[in-house]
Amino acid sequence: MALIVKKFGGSSVATPEKMLNICNRVLAERKPDDKIVLVVSAMGDSTDHLLTLAEAVTADSFPREMDMLLATGEQVSIALMAMTFMRLGVAAVSYTGEQAGIKTTKIFNKARIKEIKPVRVQQSLNDGKIVIVAGFQGVTEDGDITTLGRGGSDTTAVGLAGALRADVCEIFTDVDGVYTADPRIVKKARKMNEITYDDMLEMARLGAVVMQPRAVEMGGHYGVDIHVRSTFTMEEGTIIRRKYTMMSEKEYVIRGVAHDNNVVKIVLHGVPDAPGVAFRVFETMAKNNIEVDMIVQSNRDVDTGKQDILFTVPRTDLFHTRNVLEKISAEIKCSDVIIEENMAKVSVVGSSMMGRPAVAAMMFGALAEADINVDVISTSEICISCLIHNKYLKEAVNAIHNKFFDKDDEIK
Repeated sequence: MALIVKKFGGSSVATPEKMLNICNRVLAERKPDDKIVLVVSAMGDSTDHLLTLAEAVTADSFPREMDMLLATGEQVSIALMAMTFMRLGVAAVSYTGEQAGIKTTKIFNKARIKEIKPVRVQQSLNDGKIVIVAGFQGVTEDGDITTLGRGGSDTTAVGLAGALRADVCEIFTDVDGVYTADPRIVKKARKMNEITYDDMLEMARLGAVVMQPRAVEMGGHYGVDIHVRSTFTMEEGTIIRRKYTMMSEKEYVIRGVAHDNNVVKIVLHGVPDAPGVAFRVFETMAKNNIEVDMIVQSNRDVDTGKQDILFTVPRTDLFHTRNVLEKISAEIKCSDVIIEENMAKVSVVGSSMMGRPAVAAMMFGALAEADINVDVISTSEICISCLIHNKYLKEAVNAIHNKFFDKDDEIK
């Protein structure tokens, strides 16, 4: 007997026929006495349709009402999925995020899960029912519906798996596992049998869209094994766990090459070199829930007594960022705000790269051989990231991947 949480995305539940296929698959794989929880997203492009409706009503942003609207997409999915199981003669019940006991922070559109008390879910499992839970949503202490941001259904699934002490959380997607690079860009990308939470978290944070960073973080918190699998095949995928268990997976210093073209470079030019200036900039960004990355501060200009502050933000936050920057630039009296949208980030990730300076040399060498200029560099103990022009992104990812995974001089 096992307790298994399975997450299916919007493309997997896009039509009633696809829902029926999922139900048949779940029932075929279920062993006697298994307890099954399904977490599902909104059907196909229904979230985009809801966004279009909102845009037809107003161009303004009303975050609370937007969450109220978007949460209905998952409610349609869970009800139809439960009815599909019941049509097959199987007891099932659907729950919204609130009914499943998911409490969140009060940050509309980007809420974080604070706690999960899945009392009704556990009772329904004990009653022998398959439980279908709406992904991507929760509720605040005040009773307001919130959504969890991009990839939020992954976070719902892993969080529920942890709260229920599930044996495994299976994330079904349109790829059959986690690869050393995006296989749609790098044809020679290799599927991994397993990867640690730390390496996967960094890969996800740096652009590997196969998993949502908060979901990986939650998996590490609860110690839940996450199995990334394909919706369309029965093959094993990639297990995300605390430590590597296979010698073949321990050999590689670099776990993968991640990329992100959802990047905008911001330069605050001519910023006064005074205590507290950087604090005012990034405190304001934080209060407005704008994620900031790759922060670089230039040296002080001895003639003007000023400096530049450079950082990146997601392109999806650019509209909001522009409004915030108008206020910041006036407060700190910077000379100019420069915004460059044609940027991308490429990174190498590996928790075993610490103390191996050859990794940086190989990465920069690969870019140099491809005649790709590096605009900004940032590093941590387990990753090196380079900001480049986005027109070179595909070429850069392939060059770096070839250097680390296809050459005889690969570091092991």
